Amino acid sequence: MQDAVLAMLAKEPSHGYDLHARLRRSLGPLGESMNRGQIYVTLARLERAGLVVCERADGLPERPERKVYALTPAGQRRVAAWLSEVGWPKPDLAEFHLKLAAAAAARLADPVELVAAQRRELLRRLREAQQTALAESAGSGAGLLLEGVALRLQADLRWLDACERAWSAVDDEVGGG
Repeated sequence: MQDAVLAMLAKEPSHGYDLHARLRRSLGPLGESMNRGQIYVTLARLERAGLVVCERADGLPERPERKVYALTPAGQRRVAAWLSEVGWPKPDLAEFHLKLAAAAAARLADPVELVAAQRRELLRRLREAQQTALAESAGSGAGLLLEGVALRLQADLRWLDACERAWSAVDDEVGGG
């Protein structure tokens, strides 16, 4: 979140309300869960870290003073570094695989049943992402983001199929052997 807020400030100084609105517009339906408080907490952290500065600006009579945030040179360098780094999110399913192994080793749960429960959840998330994507206009940034979510979920489902085959084979060896 911090880097995205910094990147939004790279265009122009802004106050928290505008940053929140711009991020929500950019993320489409995926930004709906973002609350304004997150932005202000993030801005305070960025200010303490020396990445943004805050100035009071005259506003409307009902809001006489507003805080306007701008990037510092360190903030500009951080945005440039963030945009140039190549990375990929850490897969959540690595944690799930540890759960499978631990549950099987301690005989706390059937790994195949855990896989089935995880599959149901991923299928629910996939349907939700696909339905939300259909509501987006063609070529929108939010639609592209939702397509990425759906493709990752489909890949995770294929991985669960491989897990099920592997754990079923272990069960067959234990039961038949």
